[in-house]
Amino acid sequence: MARFTPSPEQTRVLKALWPYVWPQDRPDLRKTVLWSLVLIVIAKVVTVSVPYTLKWATDALVAASGGKVPASEQVTWLVGAPLLASLVYGASRILMTLLVQLREGMFAKVAMHAVRKLALSTFEHMHRLSLRFHLEKKTGGLTRVLERGRAGIENISRMALMTLIPTIIEFLLIIVVCAIEFDWRYIVTIVSMITAYLWFTVKATDWRVGIRRTMNDSDTDANTKAVDSLLNFETVKYFGAEEREAKRYDTSMSSYEKASIKSYTSLAVLNSGQAVIFTVALTLCLVMAAQDVLAGNHTVGHFAMVNLLMLQLFMPLNFMGMVYREIKQGLTDIERMMDVLDQSPEVADRPGAKKLNVQGGTIRFENVRFGYEHDREILKDVSFEVPAGKMVAIVGPSGAGKSTIGRLLLRFYDVTGGRITIDGQDLRHVTQASLRAAMGVVPQDTVLFNDTIFYNIKYGRADATDDEVFAAASMAQIDDFVKSLPQGYDTMVGERGLKLSGGEKQRVAIARTILKGPPVLILDEATSALDSHTEKEIQDALDRVAMNRTTVVIAHRLSTIIHADVILVLRDGTLVEQGTHAELIAEDGLYASLWSRQRQAEKAREDLAQALEEAERTGALRPVQV
Repeated sequence: MARFTPSPEQTRVLKALWPYVWPQDRPDLRKTVLWSLVLIVIAKVVTVSVPYTLKWATDALVAASGGKVPASEQVTWLVGAPLLASLVYGASRILMTLLVQLREGMFAKVAMHAVRKLALSTFEHMHRLSLRFHLEKKTGGLTRVLERGRAGIENISRMALMTLIPTIIEFLLIIVVCAIEFDWRYIVTIVSMITAYLWFTVKATDWRVGIRRTMNDSDTDANTKAVDSLLNFETVKYFGAEEREAKRYDTSMSSYEKASIKSYTSLAVLNSGQAVIFTVALTLCLVMAAQDVLAGNHTVGHFAMVNLLMLQLFMPLNFMGMVYREIKQGLTDIERMMDVLDQSPEVADRPGAKKLNVQGGTIRFENVRFGYEHDREILKDVSFEVPAGKMVAIVGPSGAGKSTIGRLLLRFYDVTGGRITIDGQDLRHVTQASLRAAMGVVPQDTVLFNDTIFYNIKYGRADATDDEVFAAASMAQIDDFVKSLPQGYDTMVGERGLKLSGGEKQRVAIARTILKGPPVLILDEATSALDSHTEKEIQDALDRVAMNRTTVVIAHRLSTIIHADVILVLRDGTLVEQGTHAELIAEDGLYASLWSRQRQAEKAREDLAQALEEAERTGALRPVQV
């Protein structure tokens, strides 16, 4: 037996959706919903009256052509006026269509308002979720959930009010008409047809929903692979993996193709079954009407009337499979969106959290312990202080926990032990917005918005003037480069900034941090993508920006932090050394070892560059003829 009642999950979705369709803060939209319901009733009364006009027109034609119409069945003002009766029939159909279109136009405001508000809530919530959630999710899949959720809201709101409720009203009105104009046999036939039709439709649609789910999953998988591959366009080129990526994409599309074929085949089965059930009922009603006309119990107009009643009933019935499928699919899609909304941020502001009040910007790590996973600790009892206005550099081998310190400072994660303070204020007790407003970050891997250079720099401070943007660009040593471009600051940077070189992207990131002007700076290997000459220029700019600001430098190139007030050396999540560059070199420990290796590597690169330059100058190095 088909189950028409929604599942607990779908009931949860409907309850969550209701405030968006019936918004408490928009009385105008609630009035629109009520007027739409009124129009539904009026439209359906007109719809059911249309067969009456055809009956009257038919009887008028019979009478005008010499046929007999029982006096009890005559409509005196139409008998003998078949043209007028035909005009009334046409006018009724026009009025029915106009009322339906007016209702849909009115309700569009309600449906699209619900789409916008719920989509906005989901989008905002996605940004509130913690870094771990986004690292574990695929961007393509998340955007697909948002896209399908929006479509689901629109479909449910429109299908429920525009199709489902009107159809139910029409069913009831047609049964009333049959009870008045015909007898119980017609009612039994129509009710049986509707029951069989809906039962078959629900069963077949449930079967098709499973196929569509497979098709949607394949579509999502293909979309995710496409987005992932295109975002890593350069990496694909590095490894000549175009064919490999095409095969991965085609594997998903192959599943989508097979599911799509099944979907079309199942649709043919659904349409065929619906047509057979309806046609059998229509034929029975016409046979009974013909017998009644021949027996003198009804007029020829009744025969035309029952035919039109059934045909008008078929139109909404024909949509019921789509309505059921779209509502069920919409509930599933919105459920996935609601699952995102139900995700609680791993890091959340505590009740009564205050804004961070930065006086000097002294940072303290007090016995900090942290691990991304419970069984793998990254930082182990780390304690240090960054005095206000000073620069502290953090160095160490790969995996030592350097970047983790930056993420904890920004409170992308909460510490599992100890605490981090700024001017004595525990980061867990202040609002995240105020904390990040006080932080300026130049990351190692800069990702830009697919917009103009000007937009990306101004992202640092939305209320900055144009002159302030240009000044920040000049300080970041990118102003001359931008002005040399044909479109200048209006140059589009491409997806993730791929149209710019690594150094250019880094300088844009530095410019927007300069524009923000925060009291605390975090430089996460900020010059790692720059050549030696540009590195020196940018380093000078960063030194000027860092002056009188508390600065944490996460460094790979040790040559960039020799002037730091304190250098912290991490190994395996433990602070093993700290001091100035000179002090650490004198200790001859891990830092001195890292310094020696880097100097040797840099010396080797310099010697190789000089050798190549000398060989080219003397002619010993010649181009290879191919």
